[in-house]
Amino acid sequence: MPGAALTVGRVVKLSVVVPFYNVQTYAPDTLKSLAANAREDVEFLLVEDCSHDETPDILTRAAAELPGARLLRHEKNGGLATARNTGLDAARGEYLTFLDGDDWLAPGYLFELLAVIEELGCDFVRTDHVQCTGRRRTVHRVPHGRRGVVLDPRSVILPADRSTSVDYAYAWAGIYHRRLLDDGLLHFTDGLRTAEDRPWIWRLHREAKSMAVAGLLGVFYRRGVASSLTQIGDVRQLHFIRAFDQVIEETARDRDAELLLPKAVRTYCAIISHHLGTIERFEPPVARQLRILSAAAMKRMPQDILNDALDSMDAQRASRLRRVRRRPVPLEVAA
Repeated sequence: MPGAALTVGRVVKLSVVVPFYNVQTYAPDTLKSLAANAREDVEFLLVEDCSHDETPDILTRAAAELPGARLLRHEKNGGLATARNTGLDAARGEYLTFLDGDDWLAPGYLFELLAVIEELGCDFVRTDHVQCTGRRRTVHRVPHGRRGVVLDPRSVILPADRSTSVDYAYAWAGIYHRRLLDDGLLHFTDGLRTAEDRPWIWRLHREAKSMAVAGLLGVFYRRGVASSLTQIGDVRQLHFIRAFDQVIEETARDRDAELLLPKAVRTYCAIISHHLGTIERFEPPVARQLRILSAAAMKRMPQDILNDALDSMDAQRASRLRRVRRRPVPLEVAA
């Protein structure tokens, strides 16, 4: 692996984990943006997740040409969460960040990001980003107003009825100190095909000790890619149920469960309502499974907290959720 030889003996300040799967159209732009952020103390962990287009060939060339590149190949497709974990397991940097294989970075952005977290000395920093849909560009900001100051990550989870930092779950919109990896807080739940970042961001905010928000704009997120799971209405989309079940289960064990669970339950309900409201994009068997799994999920939630969440929602969403809640659930999916 030619690129790996370039990194032997190097002191790595920053590891950038970049999974790729069937992104031959976009990978060259992604890799070009990495080259514009290359530095002697930065490594790029390119994770090839068993693509069946030209992506593997593109990455083979990149591993030989991109300074600091290391190519990691999966023997079978594992999905984004598993691919990120592969990169994390190989990372050697003092700091870590992520990028997806169809997105890109502004030139020099990573050095600005490093400068911010080194100056503040916190566990992680969250950043704004630019969403790109075709030719349209929209700035999306971390839903927290205080910038450039160190905060307690737990303190920005609430309130329950407003968008907060745990709703801004993009792993690539930030930078993370290695101590979080050593403490077991940066890995994703293997096998989750969608919403993999939801248990991850909740755990980070519950268990990390310090964070900050920076108003940097250097990540360009490509929205509406045809191969993205957010655009495909197949059964993998239903993994959001597993992801939010995990959020509820882990938050219920937290010392502040009474305060935090209303936020977790309300967010879970909002996501269920969103999927039910766009159910026509699913094939009929998947749509039927969505209704069944959503009903079962609502029966597993703390019922008093669920009642309060439904009462606080607008009439359309509350009505949609109450209809699903009343559905009978087969015994094999009830637990």
